[in-house]
Amino acid sequence: MILTALLAVCCGVLVGFTLGLIGGGGSILATPLLLYVVGMQEPHLAIGTGAVAVSANAFMNLTGHARAGNVRWSTAAIFAAAGVLGALVGSTLGKAFDGQRLLILFALLMIVIGALMLRPRRDGSHAPAALTLSYVLRTAGTGLGVGVLSGFFGIGGGFLIVPGLIFATGMPMIYAIGTSLFAVGMFGLTTALNYAMSGLVDWVVAAEYIAGGVVGGMLGMRAAVHLSGRKQTLTRIFACIVFIVALYMLWRSLRHT
Repeated sequence: MILTALLAVCCGVLVGFTLGLIGGGGSILATPLLLYVVGMQEPHLAIGTGAVAVSANAFMNLTGHARAGNVRWSTAAIFAAAGVLGALVGSTLGKAFDGQRLLILFALLMIVIGALMLRPRRDGSHAPAALTLSYVLRTAGTGLGVGVLSGFFGIGGGFLIVPGLIFATGMPMIYAIGTSLFAVGMFGLTTALNYAMSGLVDWVVAAEYIAGGVVGGMLGMRAAVHLSGRKQTLTRIFACIVFIVALYMLWRSLRHT
């Protein structure tokens, strides 16, 4: 019991650190860590519990980035409002989907995300964009699509939100990271509440995850500010980790099908 709690806290540190560092990563790893490190047996329970922890950690990391001036609130509100609707639909579909097949699709999504992470990105303008109709529709449309995927797979969606924000708005990477955390928190909260209503959240493990995420998030946020010039190198390293975890999940899941 003590070992399980310690593992949950350590995994929470990793989740919080990666969320604070690159605006994603923690959510894509939360479910595999709960299944294969903490030892949860039920995929849907791991997804629901991970969503609670990721949402809480994202909001805590958001505070640090907001103080550093890395959050564009109007864009965050538009993106999250549309995405919450998508997350509600996606999480409802995810609960009705076979657990093992959901994990297989989740692993395939991780591979796609890892490939997207390796694509070079250029920073856009540091000036806030004008809220034109085109800008609002582009941002809301991207948020809706990311929200559906986020809810279906029970992830915060940071790896999808960051490139989505850059694609839709052209904002610099550091602002996309800070802004994404608001959407990650809202998407995760929507998914967590949906799963909690079905009794698919282990609140004790979620609390342990969150406790570790507080420490990891502070370290990750500080690293993001000080290492912003080398963020692409860090992203490539983490993409490799995503590939490894995804292949392991595929191997484990296919053995049980």
